[in-house]
Amino acid sequence: MKPTGLAGRIALVTGAANGIGAEVVRALLNEGARVAALDHDAEGLAALAAELAEAQETAFGEASLRMEPVDVRCSDCVERVIDSVEQTWGPIELGVNVAGVLALGTVVETDDDAWRQVFAVNADGVFHVCRALARRMVPRKRGSIVTVGSNAAGVPRHGMAAYAASKAAATMFMRCLGLELAGSGIRCNIVAPGSTRTRMQEAMWTSEAQSIEGSLATYRTGIPLGRIAEPGNVADAVIFLLSDQASHITMAELYVDGGATLRA
Repeated sequence: MKPTGLAGRIALVTGAANGIGAEVVRALLNEGARVAALDHDAEGLAALAAELAEAQETAFGEASLRMEPVDVRCSDCVERVIDSVEQTWGPIELGVNVAGVLALGTVVETDDDAWRQVFAVNADGVFHVCRALARRMVPRKRGSIVTVGSNAAGVPRHGMAAYAASKAAATMFMRCLGLELAGSGIRCNIVAPGSTRTRMQEAMWTSEAQSIEGSLATYRTGIPLGRIAEPGNVADAVIFLLSDQASHITMAELYVDGGATLRA
């Protein structure tokens, strides 16, 4: 099998404290990358750092992982963290946007603050991180960025308009960015999960069985593969798109949803 080419490269991952983000951090470390893990949840980052130090200290050592509490809604904060990583470690070649929030409710029930909060993290945060990375990657003419979106970006969801719209915005932003950066040899792709066993997703489930079977009342299809995705399933797709194995793939949207959207 062709090697991933990720060993020794510097990666930045947002939303890294738990769920899919934490699994991406683990996967990158397993590939031999050096990872700057970002999240607004400082306690979650500390817990992840303790876990990885105990489980993988011998393999990777302290210099392979650094935790950076940061709110991606703050563009200046993002710029400062990226500057710090590059000044102490070197050029960031891999970027992964996982940070995201969910707001449930019909459109008529959604207030201004809830709408803005979802977009501030899911769309603005992606913009802040990608812009900061692109400004540094373009002169070097190398890099790969992946954003974890959602299959809700391409399929209407009852009671999830703010979330779906924010993920659709992030998805199209990534495709436009990929077009702009292609001439510099920088690839930009999207991984679109469906129902995945994370704290955010489980908070919205009536039951796991209903997520698998679907709901006629809310016009939601089930999952043809008959199971909920694990965070590792999504992380595997992220690693592939970051890697040299996907060296001729850009502006792509890879659905990891067990066939739930019934589309490619």
